[in-house]
Amino acid sequence: MAAGLAWFVAHDLVGHQRPFFAPIAAVISLGVSLGNRLRRVVELVVGVSLGVLVADLLIARIGSGAWQIILVVALAMAIAVFADGGTLLVAQAGSSAVLVATLLPPGQAGGLDRCVDALIGGAIGVLVAAILPTDPVGPVRRQARVLLEELAAVLASLADALRNRDADAAAEALQRARASQPLIDELRAALRGGHEVTTLSPLHRRRRRVLGRYAELAERADYAMRNARVLARRAYTALENGEPVAPELADLLGELARAVRVLTDQLGRDGDRERAREPVLDVVRHSVALSDEWEGGPSEQVMVAQLRSIALDLLQATGMTRAEALAAMRRQPS
Repeated sequence: MAAGLAWFVAHDLVGHQRPFFAPIAAVISLGVSLGNRLRRVVELVVGVSLGVLVADLLIARIGSGAWQIILVVALAMAIAVFADGGTLLVAQAGSSAVLVATLLPPGQAGGLDRCVDALIGGAIGVLVAAILPTDPVGPVRRQARVLLEELAAVLASLADALRNRDADAAAEALQRARASQPLIDELRAALRGGHEVTTLSPLHRRRRRVLGRYAELAERADYAMRNARVLARRAYTALENGEPVAPELADLLGELARAVRVLTDQLGRDGDRERAREPVLDVVRHSVALSDEWEGGPSEQVMVAQLRSIALDLLQATGMTRAEALAAMRRQPS
């Protein structure tokens, strides 16, 4: 739709004879993802304009040929790198220079028309993105679920490793936790895409508050996974060195994994998560009781501390402020 509309505007309304840059710009500006559309449009228009300008100025004077193509493409891409360095900008500067150097006779005018075509296509792409129905929250919710499910799986694996005193299983859980960064990056990318949709489309402006809730959840889930990595590293060290670990600690980790799953199940359309707080606070209460009954070694003390840090992150992920979460944790009886 965007490509056809861009051609219609540039060809039928503006009057350009072969506005091939317009539909190309529309397609590239939309891309296959929701995020960074505005940046793509800017890079596209600037890149096309830069490549066309350099090629038009040089080809008219030095003619067309192999060495001329090498010169104009190298110059256009070099200027693009120094101007911004964005991948799309550099690529479009080079490809636009190639098109001018190979398809148009030396000295033929039309550079300005092609810049206008790129601008038309980019604008049409943004307009289509703003008008067509797109859910800014759905991809964010799906990625948040994936990340939380991975956190729960890591915690459950650590619980089994401690329960069975299996150092190899703890090492596998540690590697799994370390490999979770792409999930965090995908969630952040989905958030950027959602925020861009709510910026471009007036129909979705009211969803900004929901995205704000998910942004806080994403931040806290990231911290929780980081703490889980430290916990997994200490669990592996304890098992590898044969340190004693209270059996109740494995049960606590399993309970924390179930609390994370409750939080995952609560992720509805509007990001409501308050009902997930009580299971997390149960973990805190039981961890206090364990610390009172069992002094434990250095590794176990670190694991309990990390478990409480994860609980703090999860409480904030439910919408609590840090002060509210700390106050709720301190109120738990031993």
